[in-house]
Amino acid sequence: MTTLADLIAVLDAAYPPALAESWDAVGLVCGDPATELNRVLFAVDATAAVVEEAIGWGAQALVVHHPLLLRGVDTVAANTPKGALLHRLIRSGCALFTAHTNADSAAPGVSDALAAALGLTVTGPLVAKPEAAVDNWVVHVPRAHTDAVLAALFAAGAGGGGNYRDCALRVQAKGQFRPVAQAAPAHGVLGELQHVEEDRVEVVAPPAARSAVLAALRAAHPYEDPAYHLSERAPLPTALGLGRIGTLPEPESLRTFTRRVALALPATAWGVRAAGSPERVVRTVAVCGGAGDSLLDTVSRLGVDVYLTADLRHHPVDEHLRKGGPALVDAAHWATEFPWCAQAESLVRSALPGVLTTVSRLRTDPWTVASPG
Repeated sequence: MTTLADLIAVLDAAYPPALAESWDAVGLVCGDPATELNRVLFAVDATAAVVEEAIGWGAQALVVHHPLLLRGVDTVAANTPKGALLHRLIRSGCALFTAHTNADSAAPGVSDALAAALGLTVTGPLVAKPEAAVDNWVVHVPRAHTDAVLAALFAAGAGGGGNYRDCALRVQAKGQFRPVAQAAPAHGVLGELQHVEEDRVEVVAPPAARSAVLAALRAAHPYEDPAYHLSERAPLPTALGLGRIGTLPEPESLRTFTRRVALALPATAWGVRAAGSPERVVRTVAVCGGAGDSLLDTVSRLGVDVYLTADLRHHPVDEHLRKGGPALVDAAHWATEFPWCAQAESLVRSALPGVLTTVSRLRTDPWTVASPG
């Protein structure tokens, strides 16, 4: 039997909750993880119409991108708009699950789906998330005590992570020291130069374990004052992060690229608009699903030809163009994130082949009317 817990495991593996921004609200909103799962509906928003669609189709789970309860709430009473939706879902046995900024930064994620819809070849994230910080400990140990010191370091949290444990580098070395003044050496006598057969040991550990590793080192090491060196690995970029940079199959004008966007994304009243010379040649493209005006300086610095995102405002765009930034293409927020639904559905379908999945075709973009003039 496939359960809601199985679905959560698949989605959390693809869109790790740890990637979510600190202000975000992701994960299971309502539902019992032990519930049997047969049908899952995917959408950008949990609107009333989408909730009714999920229930009418017999879904046991509705997976959305935008959180229903993003801001702090003190009630989900059934006489409030959002509370009414939650009560409707719970009574109908349909869970609600959200993957928001964690899906934005995942690889593949929201912007990968947007780039794929446009036919781009992705070269990397627009704003890369760094790898997790890692400490590298270098310790000199008398050879007869190496195993005991390593065992203590491992017990304190050093020596690897993920699928590997008790990892270390051991290099034979010859140490020397001269105890002076009030020293109480474990080997040798005051004033005389000592030579000791040692091992140079290197282990990695998370920075959060520094205090524990240092305490373990001092407790297990035979020397009064152990020789060690601690360094932290420089933050290295990963494939994770906001937005994506990609290249078109062939250069084309901004006018043509804007048309490409309009044809690739679902139609909305908002439509697609561009800022910049219509004949500007476009080769490299930056994309960010959803609101991306906070990254205008980033795309300027990276020197792409055009930046596609949503919710661009007059004054930031005007200032951006005055400073010689790349051309801009502005599409509806919902439309830029809609391709993600198919991506999420595809990975769930592959991981849980016994579950029936579908993407809601309801347009949840709030804009409903546009007039040409």
